[in-house]
Amino acid sequence: MTTAERLRAEGHVEGHVEGRAEGRAEGRAEGRVETLIDLLTVKFGSLPAEIIDTIRATDPALVRTWALRVLTADAFNDVFA
Repeated sequence: MTTAERLRAEGHVEGHVEGRAEGRAEGRAEGRVETLIDLLTVKFGSLPAEIIDTIRATDPALVRTWALRVLTADAFNDVFA
């Protein structure tokens, strides 16, 4: 194997590892979104489509915060306050 071939192969491996890590992070974020939607639905009933769209478009850190608030919220709006 030439040096150029080895460098190309190493770059490919690094890109593959980075891609897998990004994919796992995206999967976790999507899982949190779906969990939040499930929790809200069980606790408060059917959700408006715009709320679901907002949750799906929100930063994953905020989705986590909202999911934790579901545990203590007495009303739907308390989750997003």
